[in-house]
Amino acid sequence: MAKEAPAQKPKKSNIFVRLLAFLLTAALVLGALVLVVYRDRFNLDALKRWLSYRSLETSDTGQAAPFTHAGGDQLSIDYLENGILLSSTAGAHYYSFSGESYAEEIVAMEHPVLSASEKAGVVYDAGDASLFLFRGTQEVFDLSLSGGGDLLSARVNNSGWLAVTAQQSGFKGAVTVYNSQGSEVISIQLSSTFVIDAAISPDCKTVALVTINQENGAFKSQILFYPVDKKEPSAQVDLSNMAVLELDYESQTLWALGEDRLVAISTDDQSVQTYSFANTYLKGYALGGDGYAFLLLGRYRAGAASQVLTISSDGSVIASQDLSVQVLDFDSAGNYCSLLTGSGLTIYTKDLQPYSTLSATQGARYTALASDGSAMLADAQQAWLYIPN
Repeated sequence: MAKEAPAQKPKKSNIFVRLLAFLLTAALVLGALVLVVYRDRFNLDALKRWLSYRSLETSDTGQAAPFTHAGGDQLSIDYLENGILLSSTAGAHYYSFSGESYAEEIVAMEHPVLSASEKAGVVYDAGDASLFLFRGTQEVFDLSLSGGGDLLSARVNNSGWLAVTAQQSGFKGAVTVYNSQGSEVISIQLSSTFVIDAAISPDCKTVALVTINQENGAFKSQILFYPVDKKEPSAQVDLSNMAVLELDYESQTLWALGEDRLVAISTDDQSVQTYSFANTYLKGYALGGDGYAFLLLGRYRAGAASQVLTISSDGSVIASQDLSVQVLDFDSAGNYCSLLTGSGLTIYTKDLQPYSTLSATQGARYTALASDGSAMLADAQQAWLYIPN
């Protein structure tokens, strides 16, 4: 007769494991409550800065050691995700934050232009035929227009897609979209109207063209939205006699800046919100912020800016502040904007509340801002990173 196997005793729960699990759960819940309750005081960007620059040595004021850059006339700088991109009459130069040379294009430029998103930048000589695109830690590709075309503008999004506007023989305007590998996606050539600018959407599905023409003897400007897989526009927006100086394509808004007004166009229904400069004059602008525009306005056509404003995509003023000092440079990115003056650098939140102030700027004349609140500073020979404490 077979024996029955003895019944197994139930295993005792490990009280230490259960206690550890309970404490871990409680810590996560408590941490979530702290983030909710103190979300206005706790700045996640400080954590991002620590993660990004923890290996970089800085002084007590938050400034890293300066490094020598190539310099050149008509110098412009921009802050990319992995470093600083410079353009000048001497060409294009891309450095790490500590000064390591990632890539360079040493070429004489008569009218150097630097256009950048948060993660990619393009340098070209306006009126010439060549451009250079930088992303990550390298030059991704260079492009030379065929057929003797002249570059009018080039704009790149975070994915590295590029919208190039050029003059081409036989057409009044042409826009070509390239993907991140430099392969042509679509070429739009217009013979009935001039094209002066274009920008690619963040999702790489749409390109917006700025066109100008005359109608019944009057100047007329339009925005045409083209899906990148079609040769016909899906929508158009009339801007009357507005001369568009700058474009910025966000996920929900296309910003278009003119001499006397700022326009925010909804990418969903193409509705238009306008902020008019009224009796003031445009002195400067930065459209790199998320969901707002940064403007410098002056009371007189000649002279310096007397007011700084941030404008929401609904056309309303978020905040404004009078200026009593001369502005050397400025920028906007993410939820921040900055002003560099002779007395120092001030980084603001988009409601123009001071976020960080640096008085010892070592004679900086240029600044570029990151979306985490960090800033690059530069003079004609050196550049360095400033990390708010």
